[in-house]
Amino acid sequence: MKTFRQPLSAAEEAHYIQALHSEDSDEAAAAREILIERNLRLVAHIAKKYQNVDEDMEDLISIGTIGLIKAVSSFDAGKGKLSTYASRCIDNELLMLLRTKKKSSREVSLFEPIGTDKEGNEINLLDIIEHEQEDITEQMELYENTKKLIGLLDKLLTAREKEIIFLRYGLACGREVTQREIGEMLHISRSYVSRIEKRALQKLREGFAN
Repeated sequence: MKTFRQPLSAAEEAHYIQALHSEDSDEAAAAREILIERNLRLVAHIAKKYQNVDEDMEDLISIGTIGLIKAVSSFDAGKGKLSTYASRCIDNELLMLLRTKKKSSREVSLFEPIGTDKEGNEINLLDIIEHEQEDITEQMELYENTKKLIGLLDKLLTAREKEIIFLRYGLACGREVTQREIGEMLHISRSYVSRIEKRALQKLREGFAN
C-alpha cells in the first residue's frame, strides 16, 4: 500500500479549513488539495475495516477518497471535526460500493443452474422469473464502467476538476448544480467553470477510451 503524508496538526487543519472558504479562489483550491492529501491516511485506516471483503484494497482506497473529497468540499465548522465528518462520508462511499457489489452478485446468481426441464435442458432462476439475460449483462457492464470511471476521476483530474464534476453531476450532494451556482460557490466566473468542466470531461473520455 502506498505511503501517505502525516495528518495536519489541529492548528494547521484549522488554518486550512478557514482558507477553504477564502474569497481568493486559488487559496481555497490549494487549501482543499492539502486537506484532501493530508487526510488520505484516514481513508486507508477506514478502508482496512473492509479488507476482508472480496475487493482490492487499492479500489477501496480510491472509493474512500471520493468520500473524503465530498467531505472536504461540503465541510464547514458547524459540522464538528473534519475527521469525524469525513469518516462518515468515507464509510458511506464504501458501504454504497459493497451494496452495489452485493446486488450485482445476486444478479449474477440468476444464471446458476437450478435443474433441468422435461427435455433435459438445463434451466436457471433467470428462466423461471422470465428476465432477459441482456438486462443483467447491461447492469454488470454498467457497474464495471462506473468502477473504471471512479478510478479515472482520482487518477486523471485535479482536485478542482473533481470538485466541479462532483457538483455538476450530483455526486457531491445528490443534486446537480448549475455552472452559475458553482461559480458563485467557488468565486469564479461561470465561463471558467464551463472550461474546467469541458477539460475534465475530455480527460475522462480519453482515459475511458484507453
